[in-house]
Amino acid sequence: MRTQVAIIGGGPSGLLLAQLLHRRGIDAVVLERKTRDYVLGRIRAGVLETGLVSLMEEAGVAQRLHAEGHVHHGTRIAADGEMFQIDIHALTGKPVIVYGQTEVTRDLYDARQAAGLRTEFHVDAVQIHAADSDAPHVTYRQDGVEHRLDCDFIAGCDGFHGISRQTIPLSTRREYEKTYPFGWLGVLSRTPPVHDELIYANSDRGFALCSMRNDNLSRYYIQCALSDHPEDWTDAAFWAELRRRLPADVAANLVTGDSIEKSIAPLRSFVTEPMRWGRLFLCGDAAHIVPPTGAKGLNLAASDVHYLYNALRQFYEENDPEGIDRYSERALLRVWKAERFSWWFSGLLHRYPDQSPFDLKMQRADLAFLRDNQAQQQAFAENYVGLPY
Repeated sequence: MRTQVAIIGGGPSGLLLAQLLHRRGIDAVVLERKTRDYVLGRIRAGVLETGLVSLMEEAGVAQRLHAEGHVHHGTRIAADGEMFQIDIHALTGKPVIVYGQTEVTRDLYDARQAAGLRTEFHVDAVQIHAADSDAPHVTYRQDGVEHRLDCDFIAGCDGFHGISRQTIPLSTRREYEKTYPFGWLGVLSRTPPVHDELIYANSDRGFALCSMRNDNLSRYYIQCALSDHPEDWTDAAFWAELRRRLPADVAANLVTGDSIEKSIAPLRSFVTEPMRWGRLFLCGDAAHIVPPTGAKGLNLAASDVHYLYNALRQFYEENDPEGIDRYSERALLRVWKAERFSWWFSGLLHRYPDQSPFDLKMQRADLAFLRDNQAQQQAFAENYVGLPY
């Protein structure tokens, strides 16, 4: 079997890249180790930057997003029992849209299926061959049968634990990592959101986040110990702890209910360089991880897709390799800026075990500066809605 672009990973970044390429007549085959239902069962963040929304529009899959997504013109920061708003639309002229990553993925799968495009599910033993040559190919096993996929280019969209990053030799690859000494305990519940904007809360008991998927589906998080397990937390204990970390008037309006999903996610900042080796390109979590503070993970994957899609389009339509040659440089420039914002925002809101009284005073001063200084709010808003590609 042959294609122009082999895409390893059937998550949102791989599917978005495939759909954009399809719209320009560039053939791509997507390889996914799980099933479609498994991929759609993942619970992920859903705050979309304007750049990702524009890519969905260009891919022809933004109809449901615009019909069902919630446009947010601001966000809220809570600390010391008080709360203030940052009006991101007034500061940047742009909103964000709350629309679940699961729904983004569903829209892309539906479009791919409607177009009759090739997606191979339940593949294992994926190997990348000759990526540093002019004739790369991928081998994989499906239902016990070995397959070979020849291609011009390979897009590694297979996440942090995938094969793509590991294919780049250690002599070439350099990795940068920071692990955080806490996790996020997240609960999904069929309850109305406590507020019509996201609330990021700093408290002496730790961080909390109030988010939503729609008018009757809410997503809440609290900072927890890395040693915790979801089963350690009853629903009652979670709601009680969440209330303690919110301003009193917000806590009083919190509607609770049975959790329909509960999980703990560790926090990590991670970047690998370069993001290209020969004809292999890394996208999304295969190349970088950000803490979920500020919801940059999916959006950062989308910016990689933007650079790679335009590089491939430039190559096939104009016979110009400039975009391919500069893909890693361009993608990493934006990656590190997003990493900085997520690292800074995490430091602003969380409690760290080694924080001294001085550190806590500095954290409070930083929060007060954000609350009172328009220039700082401007910088925050520009990062929150997404830096330009």
